[in-house]
Amino acid sequence: MKRRIWSFGMLLWLCFFPFACRQTPQQKSDKSDKAVTLTIPNYPLQNEHDLDILLQEIGDAKVVLLGEASHGTSEYYTWRAAITKRLIQEKGFDFIAVEGEWADSYRVNQFVKGEPQDSAAAVALLEQYNRWPTWMWGNYEIASLVSWLNRYNQNVPAASKAGLYGLDVYCLWESMTELMPYIKEHPSLVKSASEVHQCFQPYSADVMQYAQAVASASANCRAETNRLWKEVQKLAKAKGAAKSEAQFVAEQNALVALNGERYYRTAATNSSESWNIRDRHMMQTLKRLLQFHGPTSKAIVWQHNTHVGDARYTDMVDNGEINVGQLVRKEYGQDNVFIVGFGSYSGSVIAAGAWGAPIKKTEMPPAVRGSWEQILHQLSPRNKLILSRDLKDNKLLNRPVGHRAIGVIYNPALEHLGNYVPSVMPKRYDAFIYLDSTSALHPIETIIVSNEPSDLFPWGT
Repeated sequence: MKRRIWSFGMLLWLCFFPFACRQTPQQKSDKSDKAVTLTIPNYPLQNEHDLDILLQEIGDAKVVLLGEASHGTSEYYTWRAAITKRLIQEKGFDFIAVEGEWADSYRVNQFVKGEPQDSAAAVALLEQYNRWPTWMWGNYEIASLVSWLNRYNQNVPAASKAGLYGLDVYCLWESMTELMPYIKEHPSLVKSASEVHQCFQPYSADVMQYAQAVASASANCRAETNRLWKEVQKLAKAKGAAKSEAQFVAEQNALVALNGERYYRTAATNSSESWNIRDRHMMQTLKRLLQFHGPTSKAIVWQHNTHVGDARYTDMVDNGEINVGQLVRKEYGQDNVFIVGFGSYSGSVIAAGAWGAPIKKTEMPPAVRGSWEQILHQLSPRNKLILSRDLKDNKLLNRPVGHRAIGVIYNPALEHLGNYVPSVMPKRYDAFIYLDSTSALHPIETIIVSNEPSDLFPWGT
């Protein structure tokens, strides 16, 4: 899978969205339409009460990762919200960490922990997600969850309020802007912050220009962002005592600047390494959040399946790519981590035909023959929950099978060419939520005003 290289000419556009350059999943020969029916233990999934078995399986896990097979499917958001509410209410989870920007999402965190707000205020708040694809977090499904969090937090002590944070690395300039008030209060940071500003100034707050300059060896702000990060850390350590929230937020904005610069510097030359920089940053942010919330804290992670499903059990490993699910299991131990994948057989989805293009509701074709989703549809065309522990002795399912993945760019006519990730399903996830037919997400109309690049560029997940 190739990354877009801005100053080296255009690559075949198929390679700009996730998995479009992957090989077609395992399929039956066209000589026969017969399919093998597997015995797969499963549990009905019709309402929130059917999640009881999932909550039991999660047990005392410290981190629960909830995936999605696309960024534009309503049911993935609503079922994740249903699970999330129960985890917060019944198991004391402290926060949600999403595949979104730090600065934008921190404003959401302040909203849900603040004074009572109505649903109209929640919708207006989410309009701040103004980088394409705006619909990922600027949608009515998320507005409903944000309103619920705000109401929930009115009735619990301040220390027990559930938060929402962004894990991603893209908004380099915005994080520098957010950092400025903190810098002004600490003269020791002014020099290093000024050096970062001067280094980036020629690019008019446009990381695309910066990436092009790096590719041509005419720019490199690595030393400046690294120096600022170390100075912010040094200041926090010098203060001693418990880290304040303001200090934590300042550190995080400096970390986004550090890793954002690394990401864009690497993007022009090494697609796999830039992917790894991004997922390592998201893991580093998650770890920092858990440390900040205390030794008994627990986190719920919302990301695409490609980030939460352990990469070691997909063909990502062939490209040297890691992901958050793999890193979380390694950091906290498999017994303390629970990963839930999501998928569907057919329905509609919100996506676009090209980067920055208008979004549209698109119909998904039925999942290809031999894929995980088609196998589950053949088993029964109903929503169901599958637990990986029930599949551990199934030799057929402990081999790679095609698993559907749709990014923010999607062409259903070309889906058969590669929107399926070969995956060992019982090992990639701890549980799987299968929704036979799904519908498109409900986006909030948002004007794109940010000069930052598109979120997820150019991966799409």
